[in-house]
Amino acid sequence: MFKILSAALLVLSLAFQANAQGINFFTGTWAEAKEKAKAEQKLIFVDAYAAWCGPCKRMSANIFPDPKVGDYFNANFINVKYDMEKPENSEFASKYPVSAYPTLMILDSDGKVVHKHVGGMNAEGLIAFGQKGSGKTDTSKDFEKEYAAGNRDPQLVLDYIRALNRSNKPSLKITNEYLGSQKDLTTPINRKIILEGAIEADSRVFDLLLANRDKIAAQEGNDAVDARVNLACQNTLKKAIEFRDQNLLQEAKARMKSGAPARADAFGSEADLKFYAATKDAKNYLKTAKAYQKKTVKNNAALLHDLVGTVVRAFPNDKSVLAQAEKWAISAAENGGLPEYYLTLAEIYKLRGDKAKARATAEKARQAIGSEDKQNIGSKVDYFLQMLER
Repeated sequence: MFKILSAALLVLSLAFQANAQGINFFTGTWAEAKEKAKAEQKLIFVDAYAAWCGPCKRMSANIFPDPKVGDYFNANFINVKYDMEKPENSEFASKYPVSAYPTLMILDSDGKVVHKHVGGMNAEGLIAFGQKGSGKTDTSKDFEKEYAAGNRDPQLVLDYIRALNRSNKPSLKITNEYLGSQKDLTTPINRKIILEGAIEADSRVFDLLLANRDKIAAQEGNDAVDARVNLACQNTLKKAIEFRDQNLLQEAKARMKSGAPARADAFGSEADLKFYAATKDAKNYLKTAKAYQKKTVKNNAALLHDLVGTVVRAFPNDKSVLAQAEKWAISAAENGGLPEYYLTLAEIYKLRGDKAKARATAEKARQAIGSEDKQNIGSKVDYFLQMLER
């Protein structure tokens, strides 16, 4: 029912941007990107775009800089982007032709496409896209046989844990087994294993990561440690939501404060909103959202629009939430002026039962459409107006 808002960006991830970077795009040749992927045992993420493409511009401006997106893609992929209409990229474009922009691809180090998506995505959707692509190249069974046969070579263990993580399979058991057998955890390879194995904040391995953070950061880079801290805290948050466990929620927030204090406030707000949404606690959800808007979002039109999408997805039928969302959506539309903002406001009027305002606001969205978005947004406006009359 709320299709336009389902495409809104995840507001809280954007709050990290003041404290970290997003996706690092490799600037070498395509051949060099494949070599780098092979050497680092990573897949390749490709953003195939065109300079005139509106959704491409929004991905570059709002999604790729998102630190949460950067944490995931920098850790798991060699990232490249190509303007498919530039002559210097003609060789790549001829080998991997696309018919619409943006086209997002995941390839292995031999250049084989393993996953593809056409169109823009929000931060959460892009990470899910990456995870799905990683899951299609499961190499963990290759290492499992050797490990089961008793091979405890540190490099094999590291590769095994990495393969499990990239395939979204449990790896803590293997990590704990190996580290439990080690007398010296400070060797370079063991530092790598601690970093790769710290996938949950409520774990002994995460404790080891924090205890050895400075040495691991000196060896692997501070960005890599920050990315792992974020991933581990996000995974513990997922468990808190799955089991409706307030203690795990608080532990995830506390571990983020210990491991990446600059991100702690934004992560805390995100964690609370996700938890209260999952537990259907509209009162605390709205209280958290208001505090976040006042402290961080303020009157930024883009962030207000994204916040509206987030809160309405969580509570599309709650009168108090919709009333607040309407106020924010009006501010976003009036200050930002983008057709998406007006269409979002029209959706809220529809949800609140005011068809006249919904229709008038949808027409404002049509009037605000630029030439580059005419087909995309225009079709959404048409569809909205058709559905409004049913």
